[in-house]
Amino acid sequence: MTTYAMNQRKIMSTAEKIFEEVQALPEPQARAVLEFVSHLKAQRSADCEARRAVALQTLAKYRGRFDPVKFNRDELHDRESLR
Repeated sequence: MTTYAMNQRKIMSTAEKIFEEVQALPEPQARAVLEFVSHLKAQRSADCEARRAVALQTLAKYRGRFDPVKFNRDELHDRESLR
């Protein structure tokens, strides 16, 4: 086995490291880790929802101000001022 392959074998992802550590814990502590992960996921979800609400609030200021106009791209590029 090459040195590179041995080094790759030693490198573990964060999830793998957490898995190994949690396996060594007693059940109540492993459950606490799981609850902590659930808390982090809920917090991330709440942060995402808060950012979405702020973005929608910002866009709401412009509601009704934009009137989409259909245009022909070819006509747009065939203007007198562009010649």
